[in-house]
Amino acid sequence: MDLSTRYMGLELKNPLIASASPPNGNLDHIRRLEDAGAAAIVLPSLFEEEIEEDTRRHETLTAVGFESSPEAQGYFPDCEEPGPRRYLELIERAVAAVDIPIIGSLNGTTDEGWIDYARLIEQAGAAALELNVYFLPTDLSLSGREVEGRYLDVLRQVRAAVELPIAVKIGPYFSSIGQMATALTAAGADALVLFNRFYQPDIDLAELRLHNDLQLSHADEIRLPLLWIAVLAGRLNASLAASTGVEDAVQIVKYLLAGADVVMTTSALLRNGPHYVETLLAGTVSWLAAREIAAVGQIRGLLSQSRYRNPDSFGRANYMKILQDYAPPPAHS
Repeated sequence: MDLSTRYMGLELKNPLIASASPPNGNLDHIRRLEDAGAAAIVLPSLFEEEIEEDTRRHETLTAVGFESSPEAQGYFPDCEEPGPRRYLELIERAVAAVDIPIIGSLNGTTDEGWIDYARLIEQAGAAALELNVYFLPTDLSLSGREVEGRYLDVLRQVRAAVELPIAVKIGPYFSSIGQMATALTAAGADALVLFNRFYQPDIDLAELRLHNDLQLSHADEIRLPLLWIAVLAGRLNASLAASTGVEDAVQIVKYLLAGADVVMTTSALLRNGPHYVETLLAGTVSWLAAREIAAVGQIRGLLSQSRYRNPDSFGRANYMKILQDYAPPPAHS
């Protein structure tokens, strides 16, 4: 069975990537993911705000008593230098420890941060870089064009600064996803990751406050990224990574049929552990073997809009037909 695929120029042994999550910052976890069969690993995002906070903390500690007693500096215990050193060391150690591609992830806030840290990630040896442009336009004065411009500006600056393959992780809230995907590709994106799951708070009625927690994705969230991967597949000069809703091999196969080059999962691995990669791959192989399909490439994009025998299924006519044909469930007596 040939599960090999290409993702933004990287040759991968299969289409399953462990996407960014906190456990991916642990070297033993990274080794277990490789042992279970993951084709590549995206490290947790490097957040510019965390670097700034580390820097402020370091400056505060080293400044205490300096003016009154400079010689006291010699009594401070060694403290970790501020900046992205730990993250860069993680990249270096992970690259040395495993034989699969290690992809850095960056979430910046300033132009300088995006550029400087992207260069450092490249120098540390990452095989590629994922830009996690986590930008919530809560400023009501921002226009859609300004929001889109922010993404494009970040990408262009990072593209000019590094030679690494670059993936851009986007959300589904642009007014024209197809146009934005085309613009990102033209600006230098080697891959698009569909979709980012933005912060969505709940309300604690007992405490009357916003409740912040991590909600893992479920299979019923697959439909929106599935739609847009199917629409974009074969029409962009960029790879497509599917993200969100992967619980088992069923979602992997669906994403491949829609046209994804790779499928990323976080929630399934957080629920079940790194060994679950093996289960996901076994389920995918079983589905292919049962249909005597010898390679992943034979099914990729079969149900994309550009190749589907009935392209109208992606449009308004099919929406109306679904509504017209809907039959409510029988009422319970």
